Amino acid sequence: MRRRLHACAIGAAIFIGLHAASDTGARPVTVSDLLSATSATDWRKPDPDNTLYLQLAGGRVIIELAPLIAPRHVANIKALVRAHYFDGLAILRVQDNYVVQWADPDKHRPVPVGVRLVAPELTADPGAYAHFEPLPDHDLYAPQVGFIHGFPAGRDPHTRTTWLAHCYGMVGVGRDDAAESDATEMYAVIGHAPRQLDRNVTLVGRVLQGIEKLSSLPRGSGEMGFYGKFEPLAPIVAMRLASDVPEASRAPLEVLRTDSAAFQEITDQRRNRREDWFKYNPGRIDLCNIPLPVRTAAPGG
Repeated sequence: MRRRLHACAIGAAIFIGLHAASDTGARPVTVSDLLSATSATDWRKPDPDNTLYLQLAGGRVIIELAPLIAPRHVANIKALVRAHYFDGLAILRVQDNYVVQWADPDKHRPVPVGVRLVAPELTADPGAYAHFEPLPDHDLYAPQVGFIHGFPAGRDPHTRTTWLAHCYGMVGVGRDDAAESDATEMYAVIGHAPRQLDRNVTLVGRVLQGIEKLSSLPRGSGEMGFYGKFEPLAPIVAMRLASDVPEASRAPLEVLRTDSAAFQEITDQRRNRREDWFKYNPGRIDLCNIPLPVRTAAPGG
């Protein structure tokens, strides 16, 4: 009940603020204003057992996994990470406006016991359909778009299927022409959302922090952005599950809940831009242009 009252208070405050701004010429409500009005219950802490730390020479990339969407691939990733499979490998491909990819290209490294090729997980379990949080905005690639378990997603009411969407920062597993994959090859989206990949490649999560460590890497000069023979690679120092890292060394991140009133208000603020700088207000927003606020939790929070 307290959470509902707080959500109503936020909605009322924003409603009053928006109309006051339009009536008096006051400064429009911003995302910062909306975030400052949130409470602790509007935020969630990612599960350490489903959070990856990809350590590059340039810093740490934090990835949240989606075991409720791709359980078999996530299980493979955890087994690979706990066997230190990715340690010492490197970024092999940086294609401009597309993806960053890492793997063992020559297949020299033995795959841990228990890791196997699994069928693609291109749509969520049927039970996830009811947990979908729809947006009113139209989309080119899906009859409906919104969020599922906090991840950007599409949904088809006719087939009652739900799937993750290839927005900026999403993480997937590579494959050959065959549909199966074992997660020994992974990629992160660093360009304009390649939504044509939706339901063609298994998505397993998304970057919460440190995407700039990947998107700022030198582009590969080879075909599809692969690094050439004489181009230096970006080494992977280590990849670990947060739950396997001492608590003092973990990043205390919090993610705004996509089922919160605050997130809905932020989405509406981005959909209907009222700042003086904007001369045209489209009144709609693309799924992949909705910001997902991530913050560092206060000490003791």
